Amino acid sequence: METSASVTNSSSLQISQFILMGLPGIHEWQHWLSLPLALLYLLALGANTLIMITIQHEPMLHEPMFHFLGILAMVDIGLATTIMPKILAIFWFDAKAISLPECFAQIYAIHCFLCMESGIFLCMAVDRYIAICHPLQYPSIVTEVFVLKATGFMMLRNGLLTIPVPILAAQRNYCSRNEINHCLCSNLGVISLACDDITANKFYQLMLAWILVGSDMVLVFSSYALILHSVLRLNSAEAMSKALRTCSSHLILILFFYTGIIVLSVTHLAEKKIPLIPVLLNVLHNVIPPALNPMVYALRMYELRLGFQRLFGLDEKVSK
Repeated sequence: METSASVTNSSSLQISQFILMGLPGIHEWQHWLSLPLALLYLLALGANTLIMITIQHEPMLHEPMFHFLGILAMVDIGLATTIMPKILAIFWFDAKAISLPECFAQIYAIHCFLCMESGIFLCMAVDRYIAICHPLQYPSIVTEVFVLKATGFMMLRNGLLTIPVPILAAQRNYCSRNEINHCLCSNLGVISLACDDITANKFYQLMLAWILVGSDMVLVFSSYALILHSVLRLNSAEAMSKALRTCSSHLILILFFYTGIIVLSVTHLAEKKIPLIPVLLNVLHNVIPPALNPMVYALRMYELRLGFQRLFGLDEKVSK
């Protein structure tokens, strides 16, 4: 009888939804942050959509480097859209409840898009490495087929390897607490509410970070180290300047992206003392890069600026 009663009590305590509490410690005035976050989200949507339309519209941008840039724009839109509508709903309408399936789906989408962004940065680094270090072989190696294969591999890799994250989270037993001190369903925040052992979840999260993002980061910086070594050996100052200018926009965004991941990982160690910082950084890291990426490329890439002018008919006005 006692065993039967305990099973009944355990099942009755099984929760059906989580409550996203928002930014810890500033619940009373967190709605004031909704305006800058909403503006960042609209900027990410508008700027990345403009980049995709411009690349599609302009024949001169139908090159592998710009194809990767268009794919990055799609990933940025997906990443920002995964979290921002729910965050704004929490801030504006106090819509804090989220069902377990929705939460696990958001966990998967966040991991998939972040890993995809890292993978596309790797593809762009390889593209620049071949273009600068092996320019004669570049047209025969980096073709449209290469772009399709590289993108398909990254989608398959990230799509499959991130599936266990939400599956392992869904297998946990959530029987008491259901309040998450976050604006979104972060994997570590969700599994911390589980009543059973979460060692496997933490282990896979760590392994995923090292295998995917860690290996991408090593390969990306190795590519740019080889590029820098090759550029410094050029005799022409003009050629050196052109090569560095071509890579500078990629390198700025890559440094920002991976530095953000490292800082975010380090701040999680201080989460118990200052819970607001890792939560806020997590939100910003998911919305600032999608808004920043198109701005940097638009400012630093002449071909893209020219594409914008042609799209809006500004080059004709200037010539007249």
